Amino acid sequence: MKRPESAYMTTETKQKYTAEYKDNAVKRANESSNVAETARELGIKPNTLYNWVYQFSQRTNPDKPERTDEHLYDELKQLRKEVARLKEERDILKKAAAYFARETR
Repeated sequence: MKRPESAYMTTETKQKYTAEYKDNAVKRANESSNVAETARELGIKPNTLYNWVYQFSQRTNPDKPERTDEHLYDELKQLRKEVARLKEERDILKKAAAYFARETR
């Protein structure tokens, strides 16, 4: 039995944003220390916001992008902290699951 072709395709539609919305989002991203968190607050994908920041920086001053290495290092530092915290939470949950699995036997 053959699957219908639509079963293999995603039905995501491309979201359209106004130029004003994009400009405001880029402004917020440049003012914050974490672009990914700003994107989550706005309900958009972090990659989308990174692209908008890059496009805006190229438009305003092609020789000097708005985001600096310092912003990237700060974000990397914050993300590493978050990964460590999440790993710790995961390990605690694994131990709890194993403990409760033993009790139910």
